[in-house]
Amino acid sequence: MARPKGDPANVRGMTIGVRVTDAEYAALQAKAEALHITPAQWLRDAALKRRLPSAPAPAINIEEYGKLARLSANLNQLTRLAHEGRPVTIHEPMIQQLMEEVARLRLALLGQGGEDP
Repeated sequence: MARPKGDPANVRGMTIGVRVTDAEYAALQAKAEALHITPAQWLRDAALKRRLPSAPAPAINIEEYGKLARLSANLNQLTRLAHEGRPVTIHEPMIQQLMEEVARLRLALLGQGGEDP
């Protein structure tokens, strides 16, 4: 009696070749044996179920983050002065520039423009 065929969508027909040293192979075998699975199953599970590190941030995001950090530091200083009851005077053009910069930074971080004029 033949074994029933499985779902064709679940048939593993592709092979990926990976070369390892004797020591790496022994380590893979030991890890697989500890879980009572084959080294191939351990590799498949490790590769497909493991959370990979995040991709590095694009350079533009790092640059824009720095600009945003400087703006935040300035706003924090003004807020602290206001909370201390000290007078805080900000000129209208500065507020307008700040609002424009925040809008530009938001768009740049989303990849929707934000280039300097």
